[in-house]
Amino acid sequence: MNDTVTIKNAIIKSATITTHDRGFLDCWLDLDYGGSGQGFGGFVLYLPESFDHHRLMSPAGHFIYRVMEIAGVESWKELEGKPIRVKSSFSHIDAIGHILNDDWFNPESELKAREEI
Repeated sequence: MNDTVTIKNAIIKSATITTHDRGFLDCWLDLDYGGSGQGFGGFVLYLPESFDHHRLMSPAGHFIYRVMEIAGVESWKELEGKPIRVKSSFSHIDAIGHILNDDWFNPESELKAREEI
């Protein structure tokens, strides 16, 4: 095995934001070098509250994780076609909710509350 670092071109075959492997939010790029490939990613972008070391380090990570949690999916690409509930007025959506469970995501209040911790 050669660990020499080189620069090469690649095509992104797929991009996935997921929670399925280990329960925390991460993302992956599947790269094609033209005959071979490699994955890039795997960094913890968000630890949910069920983890002992949970803390809000990234509003983006929290937003993405909660949208996926509300829709009941493990991958961002699975969101399309999923049913959710919506609390809204004519001009603004306040929150989205799980279709069966009483779980609502209001980004404005959740992110503000977490900033105060």
